Amino acid sequence: MGGILEGKRILVAGVTMDNSLGFAAAKVAQEQGATVLITNFGRALNITKRIAKRLPVEPPVLELDVTNEEHLAGLESAVREHVDGLDGVVHSIAFAPQDALGGNFLNTQWPDVATAVHVSAYSLKGLSMAAMPLLKEGASIVGLTFDASVAWPSYDWMGVAKAGLESCARYLARDLGPKGIRVNLVSAGYTKTLAAGAIPGADVMGTIWGERAPLGWDVEDREATGLAVVALLSDFFPKTTGEIVHVDGGYHAMGA
Repeated sequence: MGGILEGKRILVAGVTMDNSLGFAAAKVAQEQGATVLITNFGRALNITKRIAKRLPVEPPVLELDVTNEEHLAGLESAVREHVDGLDGVVHSIAFAPQDALGGNFLNTQWPDVATAVHVSAYSLKGLSMAAMPLLKEGASIVGLTFDASVAWPSYDWMGVAKAGLESCARYLARDLGPKGIRVNLVSAGYTKTLAAGAIPGADVMGTIWGERAPLGWDVEDREATGLAVVALLSDFFPKTTGEIVHVDGGYHAMGA
């Protein structure tokens, strides 16, 4: 018996290390029957090509910088070298310069803010539009966020960018819904990843998460997030769009 993504073609954009949430989503997607393609760019591309071998099936690795218009314009042809279309896209992309993180909120200059917003929020729209010629009715776009409804220690302008990402997903859901395409986000709890390690002092959140999450929380567990992403990519949520699904042990619902 096949999995819930049997026969589906999924692009996971933004996989670097095997401890990333994007890697977890790609792994679960393959385990559930999908044909998966992954992306990265620049110096990280070679790392991704090595990491790809750790997936159950080694996937094609495409070069894609979501801030590069030429890369976005060439995405369709790059994907079609491997599959004839896409049933789903995962946006696992975020970046902010160091000056935009770590308690420097009041002093961060616009160029660094602009980078954070472009890579971490606007890119969801750019990636979605680049993938549009490949997506059929019923396709699903899923992004990864970190709860932007509150201010977090050290997260600073990345938190602002994630708020933009969450708003962007709602507007995309509005405009792509008539085309039969769903757009949702998964809000993961604090997880030890390469991205999290780049945020000064963010590890304090890992200490308190397990104490306050009613279901408990393991900062090393990425599979729970991968499972939620795959569920949203599947046909099990045909009328769900513009939603944020929390995978955080229930932390977001607790007042204290």
